[in-house]
Amino acid sequence: MLNAAQLELLQTFERELDPQHPDASRVPARILGYGEISTVIEIQDARMDGLAFKRLPLFHDTREVERYRVVFDEYQRLLEQLNIRLPAQNAAVVQNARDVPVFYIVQAKLNPASIGNRALHILRDDEILELVPRVLQELHKAYAHNHAQTQTQIALDGQISNWAIENFDDKVLRETFSLRYVDTSTPLFRVNGAEQLDAELFLRSAPSFLAWLLRKLYLADVVNRYYDFHRVAVDLVANFYKEQRADLVPAVVKTVNAFFEQDARALGIAPLTEQEVRAYYREDAQIWSLYFNARKLDRWLRTRVLRQPYPYILPQKIQR
Repeated sequence: MLNAAQLELLQTFERELDPQHPDASRVPARILGYGEISTVIEIQDARMDGLAFKRLPLFHDTREVERYRVVFDEYQRLLEQLNIRLPAQNAAVVQNARDVPVFYIVQAKLNPASIGNRALHILRDDEILELVPRVLQELHKAYAHNHAQTQTQIALDGQISNWAIENFDDKVLRETFSLRYVDTSTPLFRVNGAEQLDAELFLRSAPSFLAWLLRKLYLADVVNRYYDFHRVAVDLVANFYKEQRADLVPAVVKTVNAFFEQDARALGIAPLTEQEVRAYYREDAQIWSLYFNARKLDRWLRTRVLRQPYPYILPQKIQR
């Protein structure tokens, strides 16, 4: 996707980037969004028009990048094979100021209003209740595939912010619309029971003083939940609390349960309850708040005490 001039500009941006002050780079940029292990960036240069860059500074060396790239490419192939649509995207690898490789997922920039969590604040309530089963239909493609065979198991992160509405006009949902799955940075799938992505990468951005505890108590559970349609649906509904649309939770729970009872009946998925979703959201919000504050402390220790670089871009605050 990137030509030689664009790749050179991306390399310059990364070399000069100060993750603590990303807006102060000589190459101007704007943060579009934050994830747990990545940051989405718009490089404000005419040569980069129409592109969004998801930055993953997770790798120690080129060999790790190459292993990730193989899994990343195969994950895209598997999703496309299931007719789960993705944005036009590619990848690029550049070196930071310490000559450590940084992996960028380069995607065609989408209309911000078309991203699911933004759309929750634009669409009418009845339209949102049309959007939810469409997300579930996309998820069902993967979990029905998993149910039908055991050789290749595919995981998805179904939260509403990972879906984009195609041809969205910023006002209403068209009678016929399709979705694109925009988060391929955690390419989780198993072949004959073996996880293909090195799950340790999830811990790279974790504070060093917490990594051992997260590995022992949470890592396996966090990965496993993406293979469980029920738990993925709980996370999807819990997003409505995070996105300040708690008023819709009862109706969304009913929508999900109707889908499980009718469209996904063959999978035998237990219904959700509002109490389950609320408890999950509260626990998840507490964990991520503590985790975020620990990351800020880790950044302070590394940069101010140990005088070491901190490669991750953190938001000023998080809203949970």
